[in-house]
Amino acid sequence: MQTDYSKWYRAISARRSQRSYDFNRPVEPDLLEQMRQLCAEFRPFPSARAVLVKGSTDEVFRGLIGSYGRVKDARAFIAFVGDMDCPNVQEQVGYLGEGIILEAAAMGLATCWVGGFFRPDVAASLVGTRGNERVLAVTPVGYAAPAVTLEERAMCRFGLSHRRKPLSRMVSGLEEAKWPRWIRAALEAARLAPSAMNRQPWSFHVEPDSITVSVTGFPVDLVVSRRLDAGIAMLHIEVAALSHGVQGGWEYLENPQVARIVHCRRK
Repeated sequence: MQTDYSKWYRAISARRSQRSYDFNRPVEPDLLEQMRQLCAEFRPFPSARAVLVKGSTDEVFRGLIGSYGRVKDARAFIAFVGDMDCPNVQEQVGYLGEGIILEAAAMGLATCWVGGFFRPDVAASLVGTRGNERVLAVTPVGYAAPAVTLEERAMCRFGLSHRRKPLSRMVSGLEEAKWPRWIRAALEAARLAPSAMNRQPWSFHVEPDSITVSVTGFPVDLVVSRRLDAGIAMLHIEVAALSHGVQGGWEYLENPQVARIVHCRRK
């Protein structure tokens, strides 16, 4: 499929996570159809796919404690499905899902990555998983509620979603004064990537023509894989590079490294 990466690049800074939706303003059928087609056609990896499900989402989402933190009043959601036989499934699902979320943001729709507080068995039954597939994450899709609720504000504070680590704490390798323009843009875009509880579990090693993404933090993931978060950052890096005229290719690496993008050529 043809992708307008400059549109996704602009959406990186505009996107915000949204848990409360306007039930009285359903998404227009033509926009839902565009999202359905995107889910069907955006398949950068054979082991990861996305499925749009229309209808009530009440049975899919749950809160931190009871209904606290629960996604409310969305009329559709997208499930991000991965084949667990693939060793790189987590980062592939993160990459795929973030592309779809950025497209939704560019269309004026609200979304929210949900990796831990949903019912994967219910989502799987609605999607129709097959073989060794699992629903690794989901996002509601809709229009944001007209007023931000106190609970929404509390959830933002709980996850510190508005805060980002400085690049100086994330980046090693080539000194900053020597970063090419595309690398600086890619790292700034990666810094804005969403992650579970805003933990930002990544670091970046820079060489003159490459960026290596690694995961940091606890060695065991209890709910949401850090490599899924890394896949989201990978998508941001590639979108920023493409928007600055640089095309690169990813190579997968061993833990704790995830992948390296190498500058191949100018577009």
